[in-house]
Amino acid sequence: MLPTLAPETRSWLDDVHKKLCRKMPYAVEKARQVPWIPYSTRDGGWAPNAIDWWTNGFWPAAMWQMALATGDARYREEAVRTEIMLDDALAHFDILNHDAGFMWLISSGVRHALEDSAESYGRAMRAAQHLACRFNPNGFIRAWNGAHNAGWAIIDCMMNLPLLYWASRQTGDPRFRLMAERHADTAMRTFVRPDGSCHHIVAFDPVTGDVTDTPCGQGFAPGSSWSRGQAWGLYGFTLSWLQTGRREYLDTARRIAACFVSQLTEDGIPRCDLRQPAEPDLKDCAAGAIAAAGLIVLSRETEEREAAMFLEASLRMLRAMERTCVNWALDDPALLTRCTTAYHDPGGHHIAMVYADYFFIEAIEALRGQEMLFWAPDLRSAGKDGERP
Repeated sequence: MLPTLAPETRSWLDDVHKKLCRKMPYAVEKARQVPWIPYSTRDGGWAPNAIDWWTNGFWPAAMWQMALATGDARYREEAVRTEIMLDDALAHFDILNHDAGFMWLISSGVRHALEDSAESYGRAMRAAQHLACRFNPNGFIRAWNGAHNAGWAIIDCMMNLPLLYWASRQTGDPRFRLMAERHADTAMRTFVRPDGSCHHIVAFDPVTGDVTDTPCGQGFAPGSSWSRGQAWGLYGFTLSWLQTGRREYLDTARRIAACFVSQLTEDGIPRCDLRQPAEPDLKDCAAGAIAAAGLIVLSRETEEREAAMFLEASLRMLRAMERTCVNWALDDPALLTRCTTAYHDPGGHHIAMVYADYFFIEAIEALRGQEMLFWAPDLRSAGKDGERP
């Protein structure tokens, strides 16, 4: 259901859409000049990127967003071209981690929903099986490889659970869904603090399941609040609510979202860490774009007053980013310019990142009426009064 928006807001959204229609063909042209899938930029082009990099599903997903928004065939062609490129990563499954949903649900899963593609279905299902193999029976999905990471899970994984929900619906096998719910239950208990802030990493004893540590991760310090982790959490728990109907997931998403919104600074651009020092003033447009997209979906699931707060915060961030952080010029293929990989990674401060661009496009087009939720491409949101699975 479309939100009620002021005419001025709808005019602004249409203007941003027109700007996207001018910018994105240039980005596609630049992508076709390199033998890798876009992630970040260097010297006005797409920087080299490994085929197993966790963000590689966001570029074809952005292409599908643009294809649906415009009907322009070049976006569909680019989405399929880069989806096929990802076969090399899928064939070398031992190099993959828990980010299979990021890589294949919003690329292959979306194409299967749109075109009933058997090849895309097979890719997404193999990815789901890979993700299921990372489930620890103590109730969490292992994030990364390496012996020292055997018990590590991260808040980001909440956004990969939709691949398992999708696989359960597609096959009728409840094991995929049960794994996703067990992980969400564990994350709700161990990642989310009473005030709605989140740990980035929780280390478990892989044999007993006991929590052994909560390392800093990509934020400022242990016990701080990495803004992109907050965004993953608010959107991820919203998606678990949409696909299970379990009210506790919705309530958790609302709590995380309220914390995030309360910590927005006057300029509307999220800090890298919501509890970082005043200097350096590190911003993360990726956190802003993810949260903006998630808040739009969450606003459709909450009561009027809270929904208005979430939608207003989403629009505030989107407007701020479009005004101060988007490069609309045809001199660089990326959109958002002030994304930060991690607080303590100087080389990753205020750079371009393709998934920030994807979520910015998702948010803009959702507000303009795009109905397909890429994180559940075989479902339609039922809205506040609808039934849940």
